[in-house]
Amino acid sequence: MTPVAPLALNLLLGVPGVVPIWLLWYLVSNWIDPAPTENDGMALWLVIIAPVLAFYALLWWFPNRALARRTPLTTRHYWLLSATGTLLPTAALLVYAP
Repeated sequence: MTPVAPLALNLLLGVPGVVPIWLLWYLVSNWIDPAPTENDGMALWLVIIAPVLAFYALLWWFPNRALARRTPLTTRHYWLLSATGTLLPTAALLVYAP
């Protein structure tokens, strides 16, 4: 199995991963510098974000764990390639968004 399989898998998983990554960015940005109109508190956001992140983490972890055992890549290279592949769709949206 070539290193193309982990990259392709994580590119596909990175497309729905845009939502949890955006939610994390929104949570952190409002925690650091809250908007004046954001007066509901952070508890509501944690109720929304926790299930979404847990679902996506499981969706990402199980296929990657299974594929990591079958690739010729070292552990470090596999997980670096996986993280990069997952973040590429979000990076593409940031670069090419109007």
